[in-house]
Amino acid sequence: MGGEPNEARVVAAVPKGLLVAGQWGDAGDGGTFDVVDPSTAEVLCAVADATPDDGQRALDAAAGAQKEFAATAPRARADMLMAAFDLLHERIDDLALLMTLEMGKPLAEAKGEIAYAAEFFRHFAEEAVRIEGGYQTAPAGGARFLITKQPVGPALLITPWNFPMAMGTRKLGPAIAAGCTSIIKPAAQTPLSMLALGEILREAGVPDGVVNVLPTSRPGELTEPLLRSGVIRKLSFTGSTAVGRVLLEQSAEKVLRTSMELGGNAGFVVFEDADIDEAVAGALAAKMRNTGEACTAANRLFVQRSIIGEFGERLAKAMSELPVGRGVEEGVRVGPLIDETAREKVQTLVDDAVAGGARVLTGGTAPDGPGYFYPPTVLTDVPVSARMGSEEIFGPVAPLTPFDTEDEVVAEVNDTEYGLVNYVFTNDLRRGLRVAEALESGMVGLNQGVVSNPAAPFGGVKASGRGREGGRTGIEEFLETKYVGIAM
Repeated sequence: MGGEPNEARVVAAVPKGLLVAGQWGDAGDGGTFDVVDPSTAEVLCAVADATPDDGQRALDAAAGAQKEFAATAPRARADMLMAAFDLLHERIDDLALLMTLEMGKPLAEAKGEIAYAAEFFRHFAEEAVRIEGGYQTAPAGGARFLITKQPVGPALLITPWNFPMAMGTRKLGPAIAAGCTSIIKPAAQTPLSMLALGEILREAGVPDGVVNVLPTSRPGELTEPLLRSGVIRKLSFTGSTAVGRVLLEQSAEKVLRTSMELGGNAGFVVFEDADIDEAVAGALAAKMRNTGEACTAANRLFVQRSIIGEFGERLAKAMSELPVGRGVEEGVRVGPLIDETAREKVQTLVDDAVAGGARVLTGGTAPDGPGYFYPPTVLTDVPVSARMGSEEIFGPVAPLTPFDTEDEVVAEVNDTEYGLVNYVFTNDLRRGLRVAEALESGMVGLNQGVVSNPAAPFGGVKASGRGREGGRTGIEEFLETKYVGIAM
C-alpha cells in the first residue's frame, strides 16, 4: 500500500465536516483549519472548525437522543458495536494509511492500532449485555434492596493525537454499550481518523444524535460551555495533566462524573538478574511504540549498575538499526514527531541531560530536511536531576540511569507526581511482585513492555488521572448505580 494516488484517495474519501444529529455539515461560520502531514510538513486537507454554537447544536442533539437511546435493548447496542468492529477490519488498510498520513506512525503500527481500536468495540459489545444489578434482603429484614444500573447521560469525550482511533473507540465503546449519547472532540492535529470513525458508526446503525463529532482548532472555547451547561453529565479526557486540571475545575461546577487519563513518567527498571535479551526487547517496545509519543512510554530507564554498560550497548545497537522515514515507506519503523514544537522539546531535553553529564550512545541530534524527524537516541549516566526525569520526553529517547539497590530504585521511580505505568524486569518472582506492589502507579508491566489491553483496566494514580478505561470497570465509568428500597 502507499503511493501518492492511494494517499490522495483515502484523504478525499473522509468527511471533512461536523457530524451533528446524524448529518455531516459545515461549521456554523464556515471556518476550516488545515491538517498537516508531519513527515512532509505539507497540508493534507482542511476540515470544518467547530464553534461554540456548533457545540450547542451537538449538545441539543445528544440530549435529544439520550432518553430513546438509553431505552434501546442492550443487544441492539451490542450489535451496533459489532457492526462497527467488522467495518473497521474491512477497511483496515485505508484507515491505517489515513492515520499514518495525519499522525506519522509507520503503516504497520497504524494497522495494529486499527485492530486494537476495533477490539474495544468487540469487548464493550460483550459488556453491553452483561450490565448487572442486584436484589437482596435488608440485613434487619422487612425490606428488599433492588440495585440497578442506568446510563450516566450525555458525555463529552476528548481524545489525543497520538492514538487517534483507539482513544476514540476506548471511550465510545463503553459509552454506546452503557446507553450514553456523546460529543467527541478529536485533537486538532489528527481529526481525520475520528471523522472516518463517525461515518463508520453511522453505517453501523448508531442512531442520529447518539455520536456527534466536532473537530476544532479552538478546543477551550468549544468545550468549556459544554461542561458548564448542566446537560453534559460525564467527561472522559485523555491528554496532558495541565489541561486535565483545567477541565476538572470546569467540571466541578456541575459535579460531573470524570475519567481522566493524563500524563505519565514511566519508570523502566532492569535488575541484574533479568534476561537482558528480554529486557532490551521490552525497552524497545515500551520506548519506541508510536515513536515514543505515548503516555505509557518508558521515560526513565533505571538499570542496575553491574549491567548498565552491556544493556546500554545492546539497546543502542537495536535502536540505531531502526529505519527512520515516512510511515508509508516499506520497512520504516520510526516515523516523525507530531510537529516542530514536539521536536524542539525533545532536543532541549537531550541537550539538558548531556549538559548534566549524560553520554550519547546513539542519536542525539535532529536531522536536516523536511518533516519533524528525530533519530532513535540512547543516553547513559543520565542524572536523576535532568529535566527528562520529571518531564515527559514524548519522543524516541531512552535515558539510562544506574542504581544499586532495590529500595533505592523504588524510591527513585516513585519520586514523581505521576503514576500511570511502570515496568520491571527481573527473573526473581518474589522481587518482581514485591517491587510491583511498592510502585505507585495504576499499572505495572512485569517482564513485558506493553500493558495496554481492551480487557484490562487502564489508568493511573496521582497526577496521571482518575478512573479506568477498558476491562469491566470501563463501562462502569458510564453507569450510575440506583438503589430502590422496597418495603415488604
